[in-house]
Amino acid sequence: MNEMVSKGVKANVITYNTILNACVKRKDFEVVTDVLRLMEKEKVEYNAATYTVLIEYFGSVGKHEEVVKLFDEMRERRVEADVHLYTSMISWHCRRGNIKRAFALFDELIEKCLVPNAHVYGALIDGLCKIGQMEAAQMLVNDMQSQGIVVNQVLVNTLLHGYFKKGMMDDALRLLAVMEKKGFEPDVFTYNIMASGMSRLKRHEEAKRWLFMMVDKRAIPNAVNFTTLIDIHCKEGNIVEAKRLFQQMQRRGERPNTVTYNALIDGYTKKGEMKDAYKLRNEMEAKGRIPDIYTYTSLVHGACNYGKVDEAVKLFNEMCQKGLVPNVVTYTAIISGLSKEGRSDEAFRLYNEMISFGHMPDQRAYSSLVGSLYTTGANSSGCK
Repeated sequence: MNEMVSKGVKANVITYNTILNACVKRKDFEVVTDVLRLMEKEKVEYNAATYTVLIEYFGSVGKHEEVVKLFDEMRERRVEADVHLYTSMISWHCRRGNIKRAFALFDELIEKCLVPNAHVYGALIDGLCKIGQMEAAQMLVNDMQSQGIVVNQVLVNTLLHGYFKKGMMDDALRLLAVMEKKGFEPDVFTYNIMASGMSRLKRHEEAKRWLFMMVDKRAIPNAVNFTTLIDIHCKEGNIVEAKRLFQQMQRRGERPNTVTYNALIDGYTKKGEMKDAYKLRNEMEAKGRIPDIYTYTSLVHGACNYGKVDEAVKLFNEMCQKGLVPNVVTYTAIISGLSKEGRSDEAFRLYNEMISFGHMPDQRAYSSLVGSLYTTGANSSGCK
């Protein structure tokens, strides 16, 4: 670029857009800044394509104020937005959960006689599924199909995930049956959505059947598939099979993520195998997987259940020192553990702390506190 300028070759906005687009795709953000400075120096005015590239760039790096600023600037300069620019803005609003604004732009796009593409519909449907508006999502799918746009695999998976998130298993199965009649072939993500959804509904046998079906169809399991199966076996108390799968996934070159480790750690703690749980926590840290609130909650719960309350208090304080905020399950576990040992002062202090953080205690927490009143307590713990 600099060579062109030094030789007196004047680039137009199309050239600059091509360079900007390539830099954004390569995540070469320093060069993006240099190109923008050069455009300003050469007094090259942005067109709709420039704004589209920049909006996608600033959206991807989390500079949301810049996205709004650019869109407003485009309107002030009376640059006519095309379908690509609308697609970028609608997608950005949907990712941020601002569905109302996304639909306002969609209506604007229609009013300008622009034809929405699959990406626009996909972004809106994904946004609706995330907030549980499944009827509206299905209506949009129908509208999309009436425009002759084919429902692709990503969209089917999005809808399936949305249905299961709302507990609408029958609707998910109905959709899958309809799509399979139209020639739709489930992929590894489809199988995992079905298995995970069944598992959340505690239909573990059906969940396993979906994953076994995937193997029968010669689809290669990924880390997410293995994690789902490991989680199911841990919930069933079959820690031996869960461990075997954990080892198998690593032999196949699939790296366990934090969710995988959490599933197995939770399985160990529920069986009282705390030594193995701690060992796995250390392993995940050594491999660059950072323990999260779910990791610590499982460990705290396990330690309390097996009478190791001092260990639980230590873990609770360690979690707080790392900036992790306990959830209602963590608080209930530690309160219950302290109460069983008659450490009512600590239990009540944590109860008050839980309330101050906006967590509503459940019946177990209340019962534990009442029980602790029969004995006395001493040490201190809690997030300070």
